Amino acid sequence: MADLGAERWAREQSEVKADNERRERREAHERSDLRADTERRERREAQERSDLQADRERRQRREAQERPDAEADTERRERRESLERSDVKSDTGRRERRESLERSDVESHTGRRERRESAERKDRQQAQLLQAQRLESLGQLAGGVAHDFNNLLAVILSYASFVTEELATPSAPDWPEKEAARSDLRQITLAAERAASLTRQLLTFARREVVRPQVLDLGDVIIEVQELLHRTLGEHIELITTLAEDLWPVLADPGQLEQVLVNLAVNARDAMPGGGTLTIDTGNITVDAAAVAGGSRAPQGKNVRLRISDTGTGIPADVLEHVFEPFFTTKQDGSGTGLGLATVYGILAQAEGQIQIYTEPGTGTIFTITLPVTNQALVPAAAPVPYQRSPKGETVLVVEDEEALRLVTQRIFTRNGYHVITAADGPQALEIAGAHPGEIHLLVTDVVMPRMLGKEVAERMLAIKPGIKVLFMSGYARPVLASQGSLEPNVVLVEKPFSESELLSQAGQVLDGQFPGFTTSYGTDYRRR
Repeated sequence: MADLGAERWAREQSEVKADNERRERREAHERSDLRADTERRERREAQERSDLQADRERRQRREAQERPDAEADTERRERRESLERSDVKSDTGRRERRESLERSDVESHTGRRERRESAERKDRQQAQLLQAQRLESLGQLAGGVAHDFNNLLAVILSYASFVTEELATPSAPDWPEKEAARSDLRQITLAAERAASLTRQLLTFARREVVRPQVLDLGDVIIEVQELLHRTLGEHIELITTLAEDLWPVLADPGQLEQVLVNLAVNARDAMPGGGTLTIDTGNITVDAAAVAGGSRAPQGKNVRLRISDTGTGIPADVLEHVFEPFFTTKQDGSGTGLGLATVYGILAQAEGQIQIYTEPGTGTIFTITLPVTNQALVPAAAPVPYQRSPKGETVLVVEDEEALRLVTQRIFTRNGYHVITAADGPQALEIAGAHPGEIHLLVTDVVMPRMLGKEVAERMLAIKPGIKVLFMSGYARPVLASQGSLEPNVVLVEKPFSESELLSQAGQVLDGQFPGFTTSYGTDYRRR
């Protein structure tokens, strides 16, 4: 047992020793590997330090080499930036100079345009002023001519009427040429009436005609003149009227509107020598700001529109711009006065209306008229009632500077039962009235006279004869007209040339019911008593 234990113990000691030896050899081997690893690491670290040093040296050499390049790049960049700044500055300077030049050009162009526009405005204003002066001069001339010419026409028509009446009486002497003489008198009367119509056209064109505006329905005016239009146009032209219902009322002179329709109908007839169609239509329109901006000449708000359309030859462009000029006519045979459309324009201007033309050569022409609507109520016009007076010696003072007309006016009143006093001018009339012992019932005075106008005669006469009534007579009544050519309130006017019945009718209206014992009766026509 002891031997076995010793042997085991020896064996264990031997194994322990062998393990120690193996451990020592392993540790020696590990220390050798460790030293080898350390040496390799040291060599590697030395190599890395060497490489790092070499890299630093290379980097330093590269940086040393790059610094001049960077400095060169910086210098080049600075030079480039400096050049670019210089270019920018140069471009800015050129742009500013260009913009300054452009501004100068614009200012210069604007200045030239403004000067040109100013010159054009001045030219237009000067032309308008000259045109207005010419028209005013022409209007004054027309007024003067109308005054004198209507005096002569009144005399001619009155004496023609006297002779015609005498020839028509059963007691008139009979001779072979009596009927021829009556025919000649009719031609004299017709010629004088045509001359009076021409004079009225002159006054209408010059806006010096007496205007008697009233609230009316335009459709009624067209219906009233329709038969006359048929006769004016002739059978070869068809007249078509399309009248709107419930037309708004307008304020105008119905006689002047009839003249507008007739003048435009005559103009259309001449444009349709081979026949055609004339269409008249009416309607209510409301003009807004957009329509005005689009070229409408009608005032904003409610208007009544009248269109007169024909299927005639149309109006050439070179003629269109002159159609409303006075005395402009395309008729070569001397049959036209050149006052038709000028008269239309003058009438519409007085009524605050507008007229526009649309035309195409070979197709026809459309005249579009607009009249502003009035706020006044539409009152049906009473039919005029002729006066039949039975004078009982009322005293009439006739003041007229034209001797022939003064005598014929005196004759008209005398042959119809009035007592007549005459005066050649205002001062003489006032002197006669002051010395007249009795009552003077009616002053019949010319409007335009030398030394004193008829209006002043009437005013001063009322101070002498407070109860006297006044009847003005004139072919140029502007001195007694109010605004827009209408008569002043309470002014009664008989227009020259007047007929015997017209003068007596107006006198009867003025005297009606004013003096006890003097009565006015009414009838269907006037007859001398």
